[in-house]
Amino acid sequence: MSSSSSSGSGNGNDKMFERAIGDIMSSIIAGVSAEQLSECIEVPKNRDNGDLALPVAKLNRFSKLAGRPDELAQKWAQAFQPNDYIVSANATGPYVNFRINKQIMIKAILKQVFQEGVSFGSSTVGNGKTVVVEFSSPNIAKPFHAGHLRSTIIGNFLKNLFKKTGHNVIAINYLGDWGKQYGLLAVGYERYGSEQELLADPIRHLYEVYVKINEVANGNEEKKILPDPTVHDAARAYFRRMEDGDAAALQVWERFRNLSIEEYKRIYKRLNVEFDVYSGESLMTEGMGKSFDVLQKKGLLEENQGAQVINLEAEKMGLALVRKSDGTTLYITRDIAAAAGRAEEYHFDKMYYVVAAQQDLHFKQLFSILKKMEAPWAKDCTHINFGMVKGMSTRKGTVVFLTDILTEAKQTMLDQMKKNEEKSAEIEDPEAVADLVGLSAVIIQDMSAKRIKDYEFDWARVTSFEGDTGVYLQYAHARLCSMERKAGVAINFDADLSLLVEPEAHELTSQIGKFPEVVRNALAQLEPCTIVTYLFALAHAVSSAHAVLWVKDREPNLAQARMALFWAAKTVLGNGLTILGLVPLERM
Repeated sequence: MSSSSSSGSGNGNDKMFERAIGDIMSSIIAGVSAEQLSECIEVPKNRDNGDLALPVAKLNRFSKLAGRPDELAQKWAQAFQPNDYIVSANATGPYVNFRINKQIMIKAILKQVFQEGVSFGSSTVGNGKTVVVEFSSPNIAKPFHAGHLRSTIIGNFLKNLFKKTGHNVIAINYLGDWGKQYGLLAVGYERYGSEQELLADPIRHLYEVYVKINEVANGNEEKKILPDPTVHDAARAYFRRMEDGDAAALQVWERFRNLSIEEYKRIYKRLNVEFDVYSGESLMTEGMGKSFDVLQKKGLLEENQGAQVINLEAEKMGLALVRKSDGTTLYITRDIAAAAGRAEEYHFDKMYYVVAAQQDLHFKQLFSILKKMEAPWAKDCTHINFGMVKGMSTRKGTVVFLTDILTEAKQTMLDQMKKNEEKSAEIEDPEAVADLVGLSAVIIQDMSAKRIKDYEFDWARVTSFEGDTGVYLQYAHARLCSMERKAGVAINFDADLSLLVEPEAHELTSQIGKFPEVVRNALAQLEPCTIVTYLFALAHAVSSAHAVLWVKDREPNLAQARMALFWAAKTVLGNGLTILGLVPLERM
């Protein structure tokens, strides 16, 4: 019995084989159009049964079937008449299976890749639409840790995916650069700050200061430090001065902010991430005034012990505190202002917030408040959430700085590369390559499952050259580049593709042809694992083909046809890696 997996063969952008089946079968099956039939076509799980399959029971959604699905499958398969595209049909249980003309498939797919190159998989579906993606958004003076890594790389993937599909994208880094913690940090810096250490490594030094002052303010039982509540009072007073526009307080804050942004930019460069806008909570003062006016006019504010809240208990979201009793604002207040400001400035069609799932309630409250404010664009705001990374530390222990993780991954890759002296001698800048391979390893481990899933960070898996890892994908790409350099065969887009007769050539071409549909699915689901899973399948098909379809020292026409196939595979693998935010390597 044949059962089927996800719909669509993806063989070419235009679904020509599904359409061909629809055309033939609509003349056999009454009451169902060719278009409806082609929509139902799937790829069988067992490819021995056929290349494509029609699950008969699916047709019930269009008109009630006059008989049992397995009997109808037999009847329709017998009535089938082949054409140039579909060469045969057979029935297995409630499925009609079809064999396609492999030569037409190979020519159609490869010619399209030859023509489109790095644009293969792109679409115009987003033309004329503007999307805002807010991602990364670290807190100044806190370490850039694993949670920020996830937001950064998932957000970067979304930015690349939206661009690939024709959208106008605005990538915003909304820095956590305001709030009482800056008062705490300023008080801490007055006590423990070192100018020299600040300039040498601002984020790390400010974090150390922050940890120390927190310890004094909140106490530490192990170190026998008693809590000192006057520190919190001093921090609140300092932040109050900032909100009131005190020049001296703002000068210190601005210096910390600017030094931190410079350091973040270095990290982003390493991660291959760019932002269009560096925004921040601090820039929302004016917008908050406007938002408060709207909240007041709509009668949404309630007094609660001297503070102002919005009551969301009817939606089971509790009370949203928007202004403290001392008059200072909160994160959600600034988020309301930021959303309104972006709607006004960018006139977005969609806005995505790439933030951890721990903030689910915050975003439910935010979107509910925006709807109550009657913002027409509130419905276009979406929270892209993700799970936790557990155990992300260096091998030595609990350092939470991302730069330490990346440097360790790079060093591991460098040590591995040095084991093959001949290969590493070919690499111009081994350090840079090791850094990219290490980064690929970390990113692919992160993106291998649905983003909402928590996962254990596993050094052995990250740095393994075996199995489905980022290293394997980069190696597959570099190996194809190496073949191009060493085979002594020119890339000829007019090669005789009818010479590609082996099953491995058919399978690899079929995988290549799925890419446009995979991009469409990724856009529908906004899941990086959709692309990652596909790239592993493509890399496995490349590996199987590589073992059989030799290029070097083969007859020239055959060598050129195979070389053209491998060039197409390399191009699509590179396109996929690029959407994920990785730089495809040519040597490693």
